[in-house]
Amino acid sequence: MSTVLSRPQLATLRGPAGASPTPQMLSHLAYVTHDSEATAEFYTQIMGMELVNAVMDDKVPSTGDAFPYLHIFFRLGDGSTLAFFEAPGLPSRPKPAHPAYVIFDHLAFEVESTDAIHAWKEWLVSNGVDVLGPVDHGILLSIYFFDKINDLRLELTTPLQADWNDRGADARRDLDAWVTAKRRAQAEGRDVAQEIVATIARQRQRTQPIE
Repeated sequence: MSTVLSRPQLATLRGPAGASPTPQMLSHLAYVTHDSEATAEFYTQIMGMELVNAVMDDKVPSTGDAFPYLHIFFRLGDGSTLAFFEAPGLPSRPKPAHPAYVIFDHLAFEVESTDAIHAWKEWLVSNGVDVLGPVDHGILLSIYFFDKINDLRLELTTPLQADWNDRGADARRDLDAWVTAKRRAQAEGRDVAQEIVATIARQRQRTQPIE
């Protein structure tokens, strides 16, 4: 059912002429901020990320919109960056329409070990940051906290299983089960969430070890 490509299929994908069919790494992820100074203090002093570039302009190059802005970049250990834009006069970000958005929308950084997770929690708490966890996801151990300057939920995580992000067949199976359940409920005029919960329960039964 799924049209998501598997690894062997991706290997045969031609993609753009003269370029790899798969992007090589995350360059940067960008958010709006209303306080570049406080943002720079948090990510350099608390998160240990160096401020590595800044761009100021009176219009947005990609669209031509006349929004004067400052664009700042902070580097992670692998060379990828987290970026923020500040533009004068922007209204506050609208509150999410549902509390689930506050939970699901988040940015996760990987650290080197479970010991590092505990060390980071101690460091964050000592700097007045409220921390949830550690939470054992089976495949990952994580702690959660907020960049309160920008209302961003952040996660620090470390793998508990080396192949946690190399389970494509399982992922395609779960995606197919989700889509099938959703379409079935919609076609039959039934509650989608209830059908999804029933599907999760059936899958959980199949994956539980027999005692």
